[in-house]
Amino acid sequence: MKQRLRGMTRTLLPAAIGLILAACENKVTRENYDKLAIGMEYSKVVELLGEPENCQSVVSVKSCVWGKTPKTISVQFVGEKILFYSNTGL
Repeated sequence: MKQRLRGMTRTLLPAAIGLILAACENKVTRENYDKLAIGMEYSKVVELLGEPENCQSVVSVKSCVWGKTPKTISVQFVGEKILFYSNTGL
């Protein structure tokens, strides 16, 4: 029984670590930035880049930032669609 448990641990532990590392993967890359397009919906951007670090809304414009200095992607949305986007450090 103990040997079976050890075998399961040896199999499941690396798989769990792999899943955790994949979830922490940095999605703020030039490749993902190049996939952005004017008019893309907010939900698609979140699918691509994950949840933003922060968002602020002023009137009808929502400005969101992904990543942390020195590598960031900034996106401005109007009506949940990209109006403008830029990057630093990519």
